[in-house]
Amino acid sequence: MPPPDLTLTPAGPALAPRYGDHPRPGHHPAEPRTTEDRPAPSPARRATLPRNPYVRLFALPGTRAFTAGNLIARMPSGMFGVSAVIMIAGRYDSYALAGAVTATGMAAGALAAPWIARLVDRRGQARVAVPAAAYMALGQLLLALCVHEKAPAWTLFLITATTATAPNMGGMSRARWAHLLRGDPDALHTANSFEQAVDELCFMLGPVLAALLGSVLFPEAGTVTAAALFLGGALLLAAQRSTEPPIAPRTAAGSPLRTRGMVPLLAVFLATGAVFGSMEVVALAYVDGPVAGPVLALQAAGSCAAGLLYGRARRTARLPACLAAMAVVMAMPLLAATTGSLLALAGGLLVAGMATAPTMVTGMGLVQRLTPASQLNEGMTLAVTALLAGVAAGSATGGWAADHSPFPAFGFLVPIAAASLALALCTATGVGRRTRVQA
Repeated sequence: MPPPDLTLTPAGPALAPRYGDHPRPGHHPAEPRTTEDRPAPSPARRATLPRNPYVRLFALPGTRAFTAGNLIARMPSGMFGVSAVIMIAGRYDSYALAGAVTATGMAAGALAAPWIARLVDRRGQARVAVPAAAYMALGQLLLALCVHEKAPAWTLFLITATTATAPNMGGMSRARWAHLLRGDPDALHTANSFEQAVDELCFMLGPVLAALLGSVLFPEAGTVTAAALFLGGALLLAAQRSTEPPIAPRTAAGSPLRTRGMVPLLAVFLATGAVFGSMEVVALAYVDGPVAGPVLALQAAGSCAAGLLYGRARRTARLPACLAAMAVVMAMPLLAATTGSLLALAGGLLVAGMATAPTMVTGMGLVQRLTPASQLNEGMTLAVTALLAGVAAGSATGGWAADHSPFPAFGFLVPIAAASLALALCTATGVGRRTRVQA
């Protein structure tokens, strides 16, 4: 039996709740847990509860600690790709080689991620995440060393494939929230919105940090720093045992892909990923200059802000409505690009990004409801894998459109088409209409 955790209270040290003992936001430990015996909260009690849902969220014991570790570990998600391109292109003078090596790492990660997530579900986050993160960090350091020594190109492909053991840090964080907030869908919605905002923040700041380190220090600095952050954050997250979901009993359900509605939902995620991948490449090709990064970052900024606002909403939208809104606002960058003004394009990307977070929060919420509790990490990792596959496909399509465009803004039609495809798939398959919670 693990030793009890201590926490500080105004009255002195006290036992911190574990696993099933965590109170829901707004639940006083002295109150009865059954609905029948719990008295209605008094007006004075209601007045003492924070009105901000995020403040109530992080009032739960242990949530700040695991969120800090997870944030550190997720920042490199926006750094590894840019860092690899900077150091490989700088040493080998070949963007084609840099792109091919990066694509190899993404493909290997997409294949390995569901298996790593399945191990996390079966053996626990701490037992799997630490060795998997250490192996991944070691692979990144070896890659940086080979690039520094300008090793043969084939070694770069071989080593980058060994970095595919990275655990899905965002999925593990969402699994902790789902465990702590089970039975409280409003608080879980706020937590999912916060997690999506964190994703956008990491993908907004990560590339900037990687580019800064690679240019100011040395070409491999971004990769080395990202590896250290990833491993350090994983260790910090794994140390928070009081919030780690318990290992669920194995079931005979097989893969989450067998769950009804999961495959159509993953198809929607695939098309949604194509929206993100195509928009990034098209916008970079259109701007084609040093201001391309900051202009594109506005899309992530819009998504981050929208995610935090969506988390405060009492009512959540259905996935078809979110996708319909995305299909509409994706026309804003196209309209802005036709004016030829970079300022207008920046505003269009900001508006377009505001549809991203609500769509992803709603989609991830569906994954959580469709997937059995014993396979939650695997289910969310499958969703991320589908997104990454869509990003790759969208990037390729957007690049082709940018090279063969009959007019400068032509490439912005690709994100609109991808968003419309996602909406069509969602409508045709009925994803998001009726879902049931899996045991």
